[in-house]
Amino acid sequence: MPEMIKCEGLVKIYKTEDIEVMALQGLDLTIEQGELIAIIGNSGSGKSTFLNMVGGLERPSAGRLFVDGEDLFQYTDEQLKDYKQNTVGFVWQNNARNLFPYLTAEQNIMVPMQFAKNKNVNKKDRAKELLEMVGLSHKRDRLLHQLSGGEQQRIAIAIALANQPKILLADEPTGAVDMKTSNMIQDMFREFNRELGVTIVIVTHDLSLSNKVNRVVSIRDGKISSERLIKADYLSKIKELDNFSAADTHEEYAILDKNGRVQIPHDYLEAAGITDNRVKIKMDGTNIIITK
Repeated sequence: MPEMIKCEGLVKIYKTEDIEVMALQGLDLTIEQGELIAIIGNSGSGKSTFLNMVGGLERPSAGRLFVDGEDLFQYTDEQLKDYKQNTVGFVWQNNARNLFPYLTAEQNIMVPMQFAKNKNVNKKDRAKELLEMVGLSHKRDRLLHQLSGGEQQRIAIAIALANQPKILLADEPTGAVDMKTSNMIQDMFREFNRELGVTIVIVTHDLSLSNKVNRVVSIRDGKISSERLIKADYLSKIKELDNFSAADTHEEYAILDKNGRVQIPHDYLEAAGITDNRVKIKMDGTNIIITK
């Protein structure tokens, strides 16, 4: 599949008068067109910073980011505005950033269509179609306070899809809903990914959600530390994975950077009792063995 997102050495430094914080430290990552991918990591690992960059909301301190073959950070302000309106859709955890409280569900979905490239779209028909897709056509005239948290998040997903974006970005989309609604939203993402072909990138702490995507990327200290790829045996059983752990469903890979450096997952180091910053390394046939 062609590349949809490609990061090369992304660095992001946040500066104040007293301190500098490096959120990304040379991030390299490629996401193919049509992928459904989860990005996980501790608070401060850089995952939300990466999402904001792909969304065109932040620029890097160094490095390059290509989206659909275009260098995003060479865009003019006008091109970036068009990109945010038509190429990418964003679903925030905080619904106050997704919805206008004084508009109905249908009217909220129609808002981004005011800025769409295709001005000939029938906004009401498109809103109706999206409401049906998220299972809320019967609540088209409800205001924000008349919708549950889960319903608000489903409307937010419909809004993000309103202008038929190539990329859907979701920041903790199941963080404020119950398990039943979380499962429903997970299934929606998979359905939209399969039916619409939209590339979906989800930042999440929800392990049940990360287990239900084909690829999970772990970010630690501003770099990719490991990836988990779903085992072929589970591809056809993706909806049934609530009762399985990631160790059952996915195979984990450490990431080797261009300079031959690798981050070993903390759980592995802890299990091996490795606490020192020096380790022994040796070859055993074609295997590389690391010991304390």
